[in-house]
Amino acid sequence: MVAPLSNRPTLNALRHMPVGEVIALPPEHLALLQADAREALEAAKRMLDWVEAAIALRYEQRAIGARAAAGKDTGTVRFEDGIVTIVVDLPKRVEWDQARLATLVEQIRAGGEDPAEYLEISFKVPERAYTAWPERIRQAFEPARTVRTGRQTFRLILNGEAG
Repeated sequence: MVAPLSNRPTLNALRHMPVGEVIALPPEHLALLQADAREALEAAKRMLDWVEAAIALRYEQRAIGARAAAGKDTGTVRFEDGIVTIVVDLPKRVEWDQARLATLVEQIRAGGEDPAEYLEISFKVPERAYTAWPERIRQAFEPARTVRTGRQTFRLILNGEAG
């Protein structure tokens, strides 16, 4: 028998409930509360995006000017607007062409120098490739492989609910 959904707690009431009471709720209540919480989170994210977009529009030109005055293209600048200090960070994200770096490593080695003096070298194995390898190759790589797990998630879906 399905418990009546009209008497389920709200998200606000849930805040004040001991975890033991939350655990004891009927599963359909948990499913609906989870859906409500996800919806509230998405709404809050949309609102945050909206506010941050407005802030960016308001201060973008001043940040560009402050960065130019400081003689830098990226990094953090500060300026005042009334009693508010605005701190704007434009991070630098550098990407390296892996194939070209590999060529440079070989050139450095061929020149008799140690590439490790100039760059950090790391190796990665795509998991799909690893699982497709022949068993003897996988066994050779196994001691170098560590598997960690991510955060477990649960999604409760009421029977009959789409998606």
